[in-house]
Formats: sequence, C-alpha cells, structure tokens
Amino acid sequence: MLGFRATDEAREWEDELILQESQSSPWLFELIVERYQEPFLRKVRGVVRDPRDVEEVVQDAFTKIYINADKYEPQSGAKFSSWAYRILLNTAFTRYQKLVKENQRFQAIDPEYEQMYGEWAEHSGFEEKRDGVERILERLPGHFALVLRLHYLERWSHQDIAEHTGENAGTIKARIHRAKAAFKQESRGEEAESLL
Repeated sequence: MLGFRATDEAREWEDELILQESQSSPWLFELIVERYQEPFLRKVRGVVRDPRDVEEVVQDAFTKIYINADKYEPQSGAKFSSWAYRILLNTAFTRYQKLVKENQRFQAIDPEYEQMYGEWAEHSGFEEKRDGVERILERLPGHFALVLRLHYLERWSHQDIAEHTGENAGTIKARIHRAKAAFKQESRGEEAESLL
C-alpha cells in the first residue's frame, strides 16, 4: 500500500525530480515512460516507418535516458523534455541510418525531420566519411569504384547491381570483395575499416 501512495504522490513531481529519484527507486522511472511513451512514438514514426523499429527506438531511448540520468544537468530555459527528445531523435536517426545502410534505401523520412537528420549526420561525421570514401574511389579502377559506390554509398544489393550491369550476382559479389581489398590498399589503412 505504501508503494501506491508514493507513486500517486510522485505523479505530481516534475520530470527532473522523478529522473533523479528513479536512480535510487527504479520503479519511479515508469512515470517518465507513462508521460512520454505516446509522444515519443508519434515523434519516431516521422523518422522510421516500421512499427517494430519505432517501438525499438523508443525503448532504446528510454533505456539511454535512464542509464544517463546521472549526466542530466538542468539548463537555464531548457526542460528535461528537451534533453529527452534529443536522446530520442539521436537514437531514431541512428536507426534510420542503419536501415539505409542495410539496403532499405527506400525508407522515407518526414520532411519535418530531413533538415534535422542532415544536421545530425553532419555532426556525426557521416558526411566527412562519405567524402573520404569518394576521394579514395576516384583513385580506384572504374569497375571497382562503380560496385563499391553502388553497394556502399547508394545501398544497392548485389542483385540490383547485377541487373544494372548485366552480370550475375556471384560475379558482383566477388568484384565487391576484390574492390574492398583495393580500397583498403589505396586508403593505406587510414580508417578503411570504418569507411566501408
């Protein structure tokens, strides 16, 4: 009975206090989840479309919020919700980028989030890596550069590339393997693993 009374009292608390107290009483974090779950789900649906991905992103964001609660510092003029939404959107953009990388290249993002994603990608170093890859691709033979560009930068499958070039998928897979080796040699090991 005492737990229910404490929960009822805690429902009146500010988000910041709930977050702080949840570190010693983890059950209190459920109140944060109750307050933000629906708004978070709505927000993430604008970035990733698949309902399973949406739920997973929101769950991951709540986990990150809880784990990083000790790093939260109230800012003048900013609320807990601003910090929480920043974590949510970073998690959503990371998932979106992963979906694109996994060849789900037709994944659409709401126009509302396109600029935010662009800014996030810029700060995450994604565009710098892409530029680095392009510079190295320019130094490779054309047939290697083409398959690497289509497969890694445009997110085409082996089969899509095979249809585009008129070759079979096995040939494309082998060429990508050889092209990656040439890429690594050309890049002289400078972050080659992280670029491809």
